[in-house]
Amino acid sequence: MNKSLLVNLIAAALTAIGYFADQAIVFSVGLFALSGAFTNWLAVHMLFEKVPGLYGSGVIEARFNEFKKAIENLMMEQFFNHENIDKFLSDQQGHASHFNFAPIIEKVDFEPAYDSLVNTINESKFGSMLAMFGGESVIEPLKQPFISKLKQKIIEISESDTFNELVRESVEQPDVVAQLREKVKQIVIARLDELTPKMVKTLVQDMIKHHLGWLVVWGGFFGGLFGLAAAFV
Repeated sequence: MNKSLLVNLIAAALTAIGYFADQAIVFSVGLFALSGAFTNWLAVHMLFEKVPGLYGSGVIEARFNEFKKAIENLMMEQFFNHENIDKFLSDQQGHASHFNFAPIIEKVDFEPAYDSLVNTINESKFGSMLAMFGGESVIEPLKQPFISKLKQKIIEISESDTFNELVRESVEQPDVVAQLREKVKQIVIARLDELTPKMVKTLVQDMIKHHLGWLVVWGGFFGGLFGLAAAFV
């Protein structure tokens, strides 16, 4: 069962038991836990989905142009920069039918892509709501899963026949590095232009939504602790 749903159901059950059994402590723990879990669940839901009447919801889908631009900059400025391409061609030219980009991709710093995503969220109307739950530190555990998934996706693209055919054709021409970068840039832009807001939302959602579920779990847990404290006070 989905852990977010499970935490909300447990909190709701404690609230109902406490209310009908006239157990003030159980009722307080359940109510505070339900408040924390439901609020965090709603915040996670609003990150990906547009909720009527709640301004700032659906931020990932609404800001998909910024996300695409960040991916383009990442590919061209860090992966396909002049130094990387020149070294790669020197090592690989004439040795294989398929170029192995994986070692270079593994060494590329993907943190700017994650930072760009976080900045996009913070600069949106959703940023103030995220700040209520601890700000960037709350989603810090998502950093490595996001980077790993993104790195894996880029490696998959570099292993395609179409991509390798482009590399081989470019290597045979003069001014190889400049032309290769330009052609790669055109392909990257063309592929990114094929993305729709829904596709961008799904991409980010597949990467991090599972981990965001822990926000709901901890929201319910700490909410319950506050409820316990409130009952005694």
